[in-house]
This record gives sequence, C-alpha cells and structure tokens, in this order.
Amino acid sequence: MEATRKKLFNDGWKFTKQSIGTSLSDINGSKVEWREVELPHDWLIYDTENLYETGEGWYKKSFAVESKEKQRIQLYFEGVYMNSTIYINDKEVGTWTYGYSSFCYDVTDYITKGINTIMVRVKHESPNSRWYSGAGIYRNVWLITTDEVRVVEDSIYLTTDGQGGNVKVQAEIYDATVESSLQTEGSKDITYLATILDVDQNVVAEKEGTVLLDKATTTYHFDMNVNNPILWDLYTCYRYSFKLQLVLEDQVIDEVTTRFGFRTIAFDPDEGFFLNGEYMKLHGVCLHHDLGALGSAMNVVALERQLRMMKDMGANAIRTSHNMPAVEVMELCDKIGLLVDSEAFDMWELPKTEYDNARFFNDTCGIDVASWVRRDRNHPSLILWSIGNEIHDTHAGPRGLEITKILKSHVLEHDYNENAIVTIGSNYIAWENAQKVADELKHSGYNYGEYLYDEHHEKYPDWIIYGSETTSTVKSRGIYHFPAHTPILTHDDMQCSSLDNSAVGWGGKNAEQPWIIDRDRKFCAGQFVWTGFDYIGEPTPYSTKNSYFGLVDTAGIPKDIYYMYQAEWTNYKTHPMVHLLPYWDFNIGQTIDIFAYTNAPEVELFFNGESLGKQVIDHKNGQVLHGEWKVRYAQGTLEVKAYDENGNVVATDTTSSFGEATEIKLTPDRVELTANGRDLSFIEISTVDKDGNYVANARNRMNVNVIGAGRLVGLDNGDSTDYDNYKGSSRRLFSGKLMAIVESTLEEGDITVVVFSKALGDSSLTIHAKKCDNLKEVEGLTVCNDAVCSKGTYNKEEIPVRKIELSLGTNSSQELTKENPTATVQYALCPSDATYGDITWKLVNHSGVKSTIASLEVEGDTCKVTAIGDGEFRVRCMCNNGGEIPQVISDLEFSVTGLGDAIRNPYAFTSASYFNLSNVPLNIVKDGAISGFHERTYIGFSGVDFGSTGTDELILHVGNCGGGPVPIEVWEGMPEQENARMITKVMFGLNGEWDGFKPSNFALPERLKGIKTISFVIQDKIIFGGFEYVKVQKAFERLSALEHDQIYGDTYDIVDHAIQNIGNNVVLEFEDMDFGTEGANKIIIRGKTPNVNNTIHIRFIDKDDKAVNQLIEFPHSEAYTDMEFTLNPMHGVQKVSFVFLPGSVFDFEWFQFVK
Repeated sequence: MEATRKKLFNDGWKFTKQSIGTSLSDINGSKVEWREVELPHDWLIYDTENLYETGEGWYKKSFAVESKEKQRIQLYFEGVYMNSTIYINDKEVGTWTYGYSSFCYDVTDYITKGINTIMVRVKHESPNSRWYSGAGIYRNVWLITTDEVRVVEDSIYLTTDGQGGNVKVQAEIYDATVESSLQTEGSKDITYLATILDVDQNVVAEKEGTVLLDKATTTYHFDMNVNNPILWDLYTCYRYSFKLQLVLEDQVIDEVTTRFGFRTIAFDPDEGFFLNGEYMKLHGVCLHHDLGALGSAMNVVALERQLRMMKDMGANAIRTSHNMPAVEVMELCDKIGLLVDSEAFDMWELPKTEYDNARFFNDTCGIDVASWVRRDRNHPSLILWSIGNEIHDTHAGPRGLEITKILKSHVLEHDYNENAIVTIGSNYIAWENAQKVADELKHSGYNYGEYLYDEHHEKYPDWIIYGSETTSTVKSRGIYHFPAHTPILTHDDMQCSSLDNSAVGWGGKNAEQPWIIDRDRKFCAGQFVWTGFDYIGEPTPYSTKNSYFGLVDTAGIPKDIYYMYQAEWTNYKTHPMVHLLPYWDFNIGQTIDIFAYTNAPEVELFFNGESLGKQVIDHKNGQVLHGEWKVRYAQGTLEVKAYDENGNVVATDTTSSFGEATEIKLTPDRVELTANGRDLSFIEISTVDKDGNYVANARNRMNVNVIGAGRLVGLDNGDSTDYDNYKGSSRRLFSGKLMAIVESTLEEGDITVVVFSKALGDSSLTIHAKKCDNLKEVEGLTVCNDAVCSKGTYNKEEIPVRKIELSLGTNSSQELTKENPTATVQYALCPSDATYGDITWKLVNHSGVKSTIASLEVEGDTCKVTAIGDGEFRVRCMCNNGGEIPQVISDLEFSVTGLGDAIRNPYAFTSASYFNLSNVPLNIVKDGAISGFHERTYIGFSGVDFGSTGTDELILHVGNCGGGPVPIEVWEGMPEQENARMITKVMFGLNGEWDGFKPSNFALPERLKGIKTISFVIQDKIIFGGFEYVKVQKAFERLSALEHDQIYGDTYDIVDHAIQNIGNNVVLEFEDMDFGTEGANKIIIRGKTPNVNNTIHIRFIDKDDKAVNQLIEFPHSEAYTDMEFTLNPMHGVQKVSFVFLPGSVFDFEWFQFVK
C-alpha cells in the first residue's frame, strides 16, 4: 500500500522565467514560452555571471485524476527556494515563504476528475542570502493519495532508550470526514497495527490497538520493546523499520513506514560528548547545501559522494549550515554514520540581507520549526537542533532571548523527549545578551570563540561548550604562496595558499591551531570546521565566485589541508596515510617549503633517494602536526615515508618533476551507472607528460563531449576566478585538474566521454549504464535536454601558460651585496607555444607587498634588479593568460647584505609587513597586516626618517574586536637593546575590525626628528596593519563616507554622494584621525536606515594598536538624517572604523566628530 500511497511527482514539469510581479493571468497568456525541465531544478546555476539574479520562476504540470471518491490527495514539497505560491486549476492553494523547510498541502478540494494543472510561482528577490542559494523547486515533490482516514504526514515520533530496547511511539490520525462534516454515524474506532522489522525484514516486535476517532486529528501513544536491539553507531549504522497500518472494517486503509535506530546521546559539561555511553570527540565540518556545478538541485549521488569524502577524512559529524537540510542529508547520515547538527535559520527578526527570511520570520517560524522537527526527529544521526547562526537579535537587545525561548518551545513541542538537543551557533557569545541566550539553552556553539573556552568553562560550569564554527582558513587547491611561515592572505592571483598560511582575521592562525585547542580540552565536545566543501558565494577575501574555506573544492577535489584533518582524525593502525605537498616544478634555486601530513608518529623525506631527515609528530600533545623541510628546487623526485612506533614503513607518497603535457588522462569514480536518469560518474580530467608524470600545474583547455546513454551535466575546476559556465562543455584545467559530471538517462547502454585539447589531441573513456530494475527509481521522473551542458562560446584552440620559468642571467646571484648589488632574471613561458604572453614584473617582500629595498628595470624577456638596502625581496613575474588578473605567478627570492637599511618615509603608510626587526616569528595576514599575538612581541622598523622638522603625531593601523582596549608601546630602538627607550604607551580601543584594520591617531609626548629605529610592542590579540605619521589634521572635519581609506565586507553600493545598502560585516576605515589632547566626545552621522535601529560599531584604534569599540544605535529614518551621538572621549591619533555587523541596512553619507 505504501508504494501506491506516495509517488514521486517530478515528471512532466515545464518552466518559464519572468519578472517579479508577473500575474497568473499573464502566465496563462499565449506569449509565455515554456520549456521542459527536470526536477529537482535550480534555474540560477546556468549562468555563472548572474548567480543572484532577481526574478520569478513559474513551473507547471498537467496530471490526470481518475477518481477522488473517498480519497484525500496531498502534494508534498521537500523544498522550494523561496517564497512560493501553489495554484491548482488557477486557484491559489497556499504560499510557503521559507526556502528550506518542507511543506504539504491537502489539494483534494482543488482537484477535479480528469486533467488538472498545477502551477508553482517562485519569487527570488536578491539579495536574500549571504551565500548562493539557488532558486526553484530544488528538492523532490511527492503526490500522496490516501483514504479519508490516514496517518498524518511526519506525525510518527519514535524515541528509544538505546540498549534497553524500549520504543516510545506517538502518531496522529486524520479523519477528513469529521473536518468536512460528512460524518453521520458519530465517533468510530480504528485499529492500528504497529510492526518493527530488522534490516532483513524480520518482525522483531508487534503491537495492535484501537484508537477512538472523535475529532479531525487524533494523537495517540503506546510503547513497544525489542529484545537485545543492535545499536546504531557510526560503524554499524544499523536501522530498524517501524511500520504503522490503519485497519477499518478488516481493510488496511493506510500504511506508513519510517526508519529509526536505537542509540543514546549525552553531553557532559566536563567530559564532552557520548554516543551510546562511549566518549567521542565531535570531528565535524560545516556544509552548505549547493552541489558545486549542479547548483542547489538535489542529487543524492552527488550528496553521498560529498558525505563519504568527509567520512573518509575522519569527520564524524556535519553541521547543516545554515539551513534545514534536505531529506537525503538525514537519510545518508543515518546510512553512512555521520552525526548531524541540524540548523534552522541564519536570521530571525533582524535581517542580514534585504529580501531574506526575516521578512516572514515572525509569521512563519512556528510552522517552519514544526516542519523541520517533525520530519527529522526519528533520525538516529541527529544530535542537535540549532535554532540559529550568528543571530544579531541575540546581541542587539532582550528580544533575542525572548525569541530563543519561543523557538526552543517550538522545538520541544515536537521533540519533547529530546531526541536531539536545542543549541545555537553564536559569534556574539563574548557579550552579555548572547550569554543570556547561551544560559537559557545550556548547549551553546561558539563561532570562532576558542579564546573563551577556558574562561566560560569556569564561569558557566553547567554549559556544554563546543565549536559550532571554527578555523576559516582559506586555500586554493594546488596553489602555493611561499614562504610557508609568512602569512599571506591576499595575493596578485586572487588565490589563497595551500601551505596553510592564508588566514582571515576572525579565524584560526592556521588549520592546526583550532584543532589543538579543541583536542586539549576534554570538556569541549568538539568542533565543526568551516567548511568541508567550498561553496558558491562568500569568496572571502576577494570578490570572486565561490568560497576558499573548503577542505575540498567545488569540483569535489580534495585540497592539501584535507589530509591534515585525515592525519589527525584517523588511526594509522587501521588506515595509515601520508600526503606530500607541494608538487615539484619550480624555478631552479628557489627555496621550497615541503610539508607532509601523516597519522603515523614519524615521517622521513627523501630527495632523489637521499634522506633529508626524520621528524617525529606528536599527535596527542604536539603543537606542530606536520613534517616540514626547506629544499632548494632541482629536478628530481621527492618521496616521503611514514613509520609506525617500531620503525616500519606504513605509508608512502611521492612527487616528481614533470615536463609539458602530452596526453589527457580520464579517471572516473564509477564505471557502471544505473539508467535511472539521476546516477552520476565524476570523471577527473588531468594530463601527464611523456614519462607519465602528472602535470600538476597544467591549465589546458578541455572540450568535453558525451555520446550515448548519458549526458554532461556539470564541468568544474574549483577555481573561484573562473567564470566559464558550470553547464558549459569547455573549461580549463585548474592546478592540473578538471571534473566532468556525467549523468545517466533512462536508457541502458554505453556512455562515451571524449575530451579534446589543442596540442594534446583527444582522449576517450567508455562507461556503462545498466538497466534500472527498480521501477520506483524512475517512476515520476523526467529526463530532458534542460540538464545537458551547452556548447558555449570559448576559444577552444587556446593553449594557456602553465608556468613562468625564471632563471638568473650570466654572473648573477640571488645573494646581492654592496660589491654586487645587481642581478638579471630571464623568463621563459611553459609551454613555449602558449597562446598568451601578457607578462608583468614587480618586486615584493615575502608578504607580497611592494618592496622598498630594490628597484626594477624591464627589457624584453629580462629584468634587472638593483638593491638599495639590506633585507630580502622577491622578483615576481606574472601572466594573465588573457584574463583581467594574473593567473600564473613565478617568484625568485633574493637577499641583500652590506648596503645598510633603506630609508623609510614615515609620512606614507608603512605596512606592518615591512618590519625588519622582531623578537619572535610574525604572522602576516590580509593586506600585509600582522596578527596572532600570543606573547610580548617587538615589531621594529629601522631607517625611519622624520626629517629636520619631525612629527608629534602617530597613526596606528589596528583591528580590535576583542574584549576592550589594548596597550601598545612605541619605542625608539628595540626593547632590551642598548639605548632603547619607550616613547609612549597608548591604549587602543575596540573598533569592531575582525577581518582587517583601521587607523587611529595618537599624539606623541615629544617631537621625533631625524633617522630613527621605531618599534611597537604588542601582546594582545589584535590585527596590526602598520603605521604612519600625520601631516594633515582632519579629525574634526566633515568627512564623506566616500573618503574612507578602506572598505570591505559582504554588501554595499558606492554611489556619487554616499555608500548605500551597507550590510553584513562591512567595515569603513578612516586613518590618521588626530583628535589631539582635547579629544572628541560626540559624533554627527548623516545616514538613513529602514531598521528600527541600526547598530554601528565605531572602532577606534590608536597608533599603539589599542582598540576601543563604541556602539551607537541609528534610528529608523526614511530620508537622510543628521543624528548626534555622545561618545566616550577619544584622544590622539586614531584609526576610526565604522563596523556594520549582520542585520545592518544603512546608507551612509558623512560624519563629523565634535569636541
């Protein structure tokens, strides 16, 4: 009966895209063009240049109903993004606004016997999300046909006690005859038959009972028991089936089956997390819902591939950030053995973008939570109900706590036995209001709050603490920005380094640090790393296409950092592994940092057979979790060996020098598919040289054609800067690889994939689609041309540059001196017949900032460098490959001695990365800033020439979003050196900068003249961007928002007179604001906001990098309004930052400080 009760309803749909506000009558007009589409469907993924387009998608389908006598007909939508309205036979059935919750309509009264037409309007108004959401009917649709008396959808609620075998059952019966007043015989009894079956469909428990139906919906409860149940855990993944039948007059009139598992969960504030009574650290990852080139359209094969890759890495949990998951997510996590932190919302009442769900939250949060909890509460993988992520309401005022209690009560209404625990992911937990929310829930996730773990564990001993979002390091697969120990966040190529030296200001200084903090605190239940996979949108730190946070790229190819987690989260005794990076093809003589990740206790590196040394890795207590060596590049082979505690080799990895690509290689993950129209093979496209060596930096353009019983549905290389269409048939390799996604049709037969590239010819692969024997897999499903990739318009004949080979000229050296201050460097393009030759040169320091210690002259294919001061710099040669930004970058490092220090101009900004003196290694982040201070740190700059007039005012560029002002000392000379002295000590206040820095001015107690060494002493957790000295007094002038020194963040529009639509995490920085000794105690801001109040964090950072953060609330105003606010007095030179956190919607024209 159940097979006929619920049928897939994905077939026969047509689609048209229209403008917002299109009416039903317009849609019914003859001029509307419809095209067949496959469901699930995401209409935005087809144009990578317009992934956030505003518009309406209309879907329609005709279907026949032979009879509806004594039947009820329902339509169940697993997910429509977003704001959808359902029409049947031109009558409105209902509207469902939230794009991530499932919903069901009883459409019986709208349907007639014969042919019926359903239409679905989907309104996608942008911006409505902080990441790529997709748009359309992106999850499955089901047609449910039942008797007038039926089991209510998602009403079965099962709770087990684990090994005890008890099952508490709740279910609801709906009687349509009562609701429709058709009943004439009064109340009636109905019999239920409840059966529990094991995986082999053997009956292990039965229960029969009678329920009195005297109202439309009747809720009933009973208990059952299974003797010696097999527990669900992460390895057995054992599930039972619960079948409920309704019997009336000896006829089974309804039957529903759901799966569940016997297991227990427990969180202890001191001991952490327990599954079935066994301690377990949560090794989690956050996952967004898109599937890369497939967009948000659900495909269970692609999803399972993602989840299994996480499991293979050693993850045991996922967080569904930041939305209610698809049905398939929960089913697969049950099946595979992954625990789930299921998250509901990214915003509550206070919006983060103009058209997000905050518009509907108050009206719909109750039904959204009911849908979410009722659908998923029986899944054994589920452990946490997260009611929100980074919710501004929890910080803005007491209303956040009120909503927390409301949402908690909604969850517990439907999961009163607490199959999972209510929690939240908070980035505001350092502040009082969010702590009140955490105290209400007791189970609170910390987003980048590791520094609070110990303090809060002592302060709140009954709290469950875990990292709901950690790390946020950024990396591009196969891209290496040397040297490894110089933090480099941004780069000319708009890529991030896979040497784990690209870190954002709010996250970990590298991937190892947050894990070590978690590892060493048993009370911490675990963490969820941001993120398992790259996702479309949020391309921090750039404005490109997709994120850089993932451990795996959008193409589904692991990055090097994937293997760091695998090394820490798996056991070498059962699954030994070692991973070597980087590839081996650089400039002769270039210094290369080599890493090895292994789960074994010892690792050794060999070059051309010669050992370069063993290293011990202490996984339990160590602070460095990888092997590392520095090697001057020469051609050859690197091999790494991992050893167990007895010295036995348990794993090896190798990489060799390679030449130009000569052959295309196709590697499928599966060679046999099922002809069900949805099965997939992920085919990795790469190249090898004449000796069969993988060409790891190849960028050849590949043209893909699929013939036979399959079709090409996606093409992706993981490159965030590549805007070729996901649904195209031509794309370049990125870091040597490209992924083609091939999908079956409904036809059995061979599928041949042919890949062609200029100069390489073509290569082909044949896989097979076998007949689908399970008719349920293809029933209610359509295969059409909509999913097939377009041919597109590309230069299919291009041969991109893969490498710029730099070499020293005759008699040149990388070690420059006073006697030999010059060198020449020549370049050669690889391959030599490359289509492009758009070459540029520059000199940079190790952080990528323009070097001041050498000059550059370019002539033809040669550049001449002349040293002018001691230190180190890099010659950088770049090729754009016909694009707007450099794609191929080659560096060669130089050192200079004997010339003395280069003179510095103190009246221009001096990047912190220009330091040449320090007492400890320093961490360079975005825009050349320094962060990650963990001890008293000296940062020195020699040769600062203040001239004969001098200065008595200093500007420090700092980011401080910590707990309060921080001291920064300014010294002449370096502390602890002879004749060094402290000039001043300043306190730098909060400025809300978590991702960068802003300037702050400070008056000096004396005038500085002549050439000096200046140093800064910092020991607090801030971002030090650099310094400069002020020539122009501007602190009390009226300053336009457009006069900012720097602006960055998620959303804002720059217009001729203002910055408008300022949204999430936007920061405006104003440097060299000298408030003098008299100071400023007021500010006038001209702006407007549709919010009731728009919180603005004004962060003041003085020249000592001490930050002060002050809050103002700008009230609602329709027109630009001047508002005056009182401040705590600010003095001296400050870098002023206006920080707009999630929920902001603000138009900013100007401001002026007042004495």
